[in-house]
Parts: sequence; C-alpha cells; structure tokens
Amino acid sequence: MSIREKEQSKKRAEELRKEINFHIYRYYVLDKPVISDSEYDALVKELESIEKRYPELITPDSPTQRVGAPPAEAFTPVRHLERMYSLMDAFSTEELLAWLERVEKVVPRKDVDYVTELKVDGTALSLTYEDGLFVKGATRGDGVVGEDITSNLKTIKSIPLRLQKTVKYIEVRGEAFISKDQFKLINKERAKKGEELFANPRNAAAGSLRQLDPQITASRNLDALFYAVGHTEGISFKNQFEVLQFLKDAGFKTSAHVKVADTEKDVIDYYSYWLPRREKLPYEIDGIVVKVNSFEHQDVLGATAKSPRWAIAYKFPAEQQTTKLKDIGLSVGRTGAVTPFAILEPVKVAGSTISKATLHNEDEVHRKDIRKGDWVIVQKAGDVIPEVVSPIKEKRTGKEQEFHMPAKCPVCNTLLEKPEGEAIYRCTNFSGCSVQRFQYLIHFASRGAMDIEGLGEAVAAELLEKNMVKDVADIYFLNKEDFLQITHFADKAADNLYNAIQDSKKRPLSKLLFALGIRLVGSTIALMLAKEYRSLDNLMKKNFEELVAIEGIGDKVAQNIVDYFKEKKNINLIDK
Repeated sequence: MSIREKEQSKKRAEELRKEINFHIYRYYVLDKPVISDSEYDALVKELESIEKRYPELITPDSPTQRVGAPPAEAFTPVRHLERMYSLMDAFSTEELLAWLERVEKVVPRKDVDYVTELKVDGTALSLTYEDGLFVKGATRGDGVVGEDITSNLKTIKSIPLRLQKTVKYIEVRGEAFISKDQFKLINKERAKKGEELFANPRNAAAGSLRQLDPQITASRNLDALFYAVGHTEGISFKNQFEVLQFLKDAGFKTSAHVKVADTEKDVIDYYSYWLPRREKLPYEIDGIVVKVNSFEHQDVLGATAKSPRWAIAYKFPAEQQTTKLKDIGLSVGRTGAVTPFAILEPVKVAGSTISKATLHNEDEVHRKDIRKGDWVIVQKAGDVIPEVVSPIKEKRTGKEQEFHMPAKCPVCNTLLEKPEGEAIYRCTNFSGCSVQRFQYLIHFASRGAMDIEGLGEAVAAELLEKNMVKDVADIYFLNKEDFLQITHFADKAADNLYNAIQDSKKRPLSKLLFALGIRLVGSTIALMLAKEYRSLDNLMKKNFEELVAIEGIGDKVAQNIVDYFKEKKNINLIDK
C-alpha cells in the first residue's frame, strides 16, 4: 500500500467522520434527518472499511467507536469536580410558594427571574469533555462520587463524541431516558424471551446504563437530554438560560419546552399547562424544575448539604386509585429481611395493573393503620413503586384485621430477629431457609457477580429442590452428568452450564466479593476493597478501624464486613 493511498484514505476518513456525525446530530438530536437510512448505512460501512484497513486512523470521536468496547469487570468510581446535587421537592402550590418566598427574602423580587424546565424521569448523568472531546461519563452516585459508565454512554447517539464548540474542559449534566415507545418494544422482547419485565422507563434506563457489556446498553436505544454544567475551564456563564443555549449550540439535545418566568404566576401557569399534557410527550416527566436564572443569585443563595437553595422540583401528583386490600403477605429476601406487602384486588394505576404493593415494614403499617380487608388508596410512588398510601377508614365494617409481624419466618419457621436500630425483621437461618438460599444462588450467578450464563431462576430452583446443592459452593462440585437431571437439559445445555461454572472461577476478586452478598457491599464497594487488599485472605484479616480508614467505606459497611467473616458458616463456605 502506497503512502499516497494511505493519505487519501486518511483524508476520506476525516470527511466521513464529519459527515456521519453531522447526520447523527440531525437524526438523534434535531429529529430532522436529511438522508435515508440506506445512505447513512453506506457512509458508515465505507468508514468501517477504511478503519479496518488502517486501524491507526481510528480516532476517539469516530462514530464507529460508539459500540465495541469489551465488557467491563466492574464500574470504577469517578469523583465529580463539582458536586451533583439532588433537588428539593415541592408537592403542592403552597410548598412552591414557600420556596419562592424564601428565595425572594434573599434576592429582591424585582431582580430575580426563573427558568422553568420539564423534569425528565430518567437517570442523572455527568459527561466530561476535554478540548471538545468526550473523555468520561459517570452516574451521579452520591453526588460526590459516581460510577464510570463511559463505554455505555458512547452508545447513546444523542451524546456528541466531539462538541461543535471547542472548550478546554467542561462537565455537562443531563438525564438519560428511554422513550415510551422504546420501553414498550424492550418489554415486548423481554416477554418473548421469558425475562422479567421492567416496571417503567426509568428503571429500564438505569438498568441499561449499569450493564457491564456496552452491547446490551446499545440494544436498548437510550436517549438523553442536557440541562446544566458542572466544573468548567476556558468558558463561563452568567445564567441558566445562557447555559441551555450553549448546550444546544454545542450539539447536545436540550428541551424545546424551556421558559423564563418573571412571576409566581408564570411558574404556576407553566406547571398547570404541562400537567394535563404530560401524556402527550414521547418520554416520561414527573414534574417541572424551577431554577433561579442568575448564577450570581445562585451563589448568594447557596446550598444545603443535599440540595441547592436556588432550585426546586415541583412534582406532579402521583396517580392514585382505590381498591380492596385482600391480605397482607410476607416476602423473604436474600439477606433474610422479612417485609410485609399488600395483596390487592387488581387495579390499573399509571398505565399498569397493580395486584401487590409495598408496605415497607411493620412500623409503617401501624403508623398508617392499614388492616387486612381495608379499602385503600394506592399509588405508584414517584410513579414507580406501587405503595399503599392510606386506608379509607369510612368504609370499614368492623371485620378488618390488624397486622402483626409473626414471631417466625414464614418459610422456615425460624424465630425472627429485629436488630437494634432497624425497622426490619430478619430470618437468621440462612442455610435452612429455602427462599434465602434460592435468592442467594440467583445473586451469586448474576451478571454483576460471578456471571454464570444459564444459571437462572428455574435452574436454581431445581438444583435446590433436588438437593443437588445446599449452598453456592456446591455448584463447583457438580459434573456434566449431574446437570442432565435438570428438566429439558440435554448434552449441549449441560455442557454449556458446566463450562460457564468453570469459567466463573476466573472472575476477579471484586466479582467474588460482590457475589458473597455481604450486606451493603455493592459492586463499587467490592471493587474498592479488591483494589485495596488484592486477596480475600488479606481482607478477612482486617478489623473495623482498618476498614473505615478507606475512603468510601462507612461504619455500617465496615461492621457488616467484619461480622460476615466472623461467622463460621461463611468461613466454611469460602474454604470449600
């Protein structure tokens, strides 16, 4: 291949990248395509051909790099240079007016105006750009430290890999979401495969972003809207409206429904306009956001430990319905938590049929005075989790029954314990409680843990029912012939499951720590511990003081780790 040919290919690749990114912007951000899908596909195919011939010509902002990163072992922590606050909520006009009054005690009414925006019901994001190039993307996390999901965010076509305006350094804040139509398609496909359906678009978006394999995220067709900036270098802004205009000019998708409000009436009118029209939008919203426009005024108002004083989310009321509470059931979780739930006459709320709803814990049931046989008001909390709001006491007949937590586990009949300072009762008979063992086996084999392909709920249930395993360690002592006992398993399925279990032995320490199911030790904490101690033996020797000395490890997490390794049954499990 001649030097001239390579130079020509380099020039053509640059032209193609520029042209393809332009069409991505037109299609995914502006929703105004100017070429057909087949013409677009031809451009991408030509670029892929050049980059395959000359891999050294691949650039970070090439559209071919949106999908292709290998699956990650775990998500690494990312510290935000500027904190990502959560917003305080207003659930009534009175609460909104009280907030406006507090603002105007600090900033004179004649000097202040507000920006009103729709509150997209998705997952908060922070994107980092250096010299105009997208270099990192993260979840909000606790506002100070999030998780690195860069590879997953690159699959979202409405996120520019290179800005149309070059800035030295900028953190851009926004929301990833799944449209209503796309959500229906995802659940339709999951239903075909016999997979559990997502409860709502927000859960689907959050779950999609936390996939370790970017290919899975890409298949979900997420979208994103942007509305704020964090830390910046080489650029500054005077107000929120100016930020929104910059984001639009830089190539980000922004809301087309932003308005500047000069008065309380303007804010309330904006809310009142969108409340009955929310269903017509292609994505879910759960309220409006009101921000003091001027950054100078924002600085004067400041923030609490959790939320800025210069912004508020004015939430739409959750949709509520009335139904009969037929019974109160009990669920047993992986860690032994026993929690009450309502068994309801099926009722449609916010577009989905509800037959069960959370009751949280015994204290909450008594506080609300909820009884078996009550007529109750149910809603989807935050339009997400079904919950019982209150009983309708006027409809009581006298036959309703008060609820009391049983003394024993509903599954294994072991006496329940209620740890001091906790509202939850727990079954401590882990090895003898079939539901706990089942939930633990499912968790251990899950994608974020040991990632054992083929060991799903049905297989796990059968392994336990046939006494083929008593704990998770036993799966490593099974052979291919053992798996032929599983219903509908032939040679190939048995081979695949056996090989998947053997492959899981190669998983890194962080995966094993997460798989062990230590309370409060999620994938991020597990990764921190693995990096710090390098081996399970090292971690097992550490005391409480040594653990809390690690940044990000709190008292409760440290105590749970110490307690876990004190238990003989856990040591026996590890020693297997």
